[in-house]
Amino acid sequence: MNSTANVALIIAVVGYVVARQFSARQVTGDTRRMLIIPAVLAFLAFRDHHLVDRAHPGTSMTLLVISIVLEVGVGFAWGFTTRIWRDESGGVWSKGTKATLAAWIGMVVVRVLLAVIGSALGVATGQGALLLSLAAVLLVRTAVVSWRARELQPSYGVPAAG
Repeated sequence: MNSTANVALIIAVVGYVVARQFSARQVTGDTRRMLIIPAVLAFLAFRDHHLVDRAHPGTSMTLLVISIVLEVGVGFAWGFTTRIWRDESGGVWSKGTKATLAAWIGMVVVRVLLAVIGSALGVATGQGALLLSLAAVLLVRTAVVSWRARELQPSYGVPAAG
């Protein structure tokens, strides 16, 4: 994919995910379906010929690894700041909170800081690093929310507070 298509994909995925996170959604537990978006993003990232700057491979790989590790941390924060509850029928629901919004803002700040650091070091960064980081944050967030949903105790017909 060319860079314009990658940028459009990134904007579409972020818009889709943000819209879904801040509205109440039932957690289905269908892990295969939850892996589709991160898998597609990772596939596109690895197809990007500029994932690693050939002129600065060591620095570029270091920044990529740091980016992914930080995004995994953001994914954990995002997953643990998502509100999860059971309804009267026992269905599990999730919805982003103000803390989730703070995690999203943190993710943007991390991405901008890494881009500034990369630019200061003369490392050319492509959209591949962003796609791979976005895949990592979505994968970790989904795993955390799924785990929390499975661990949620049944309400036994009593509506959840809050």
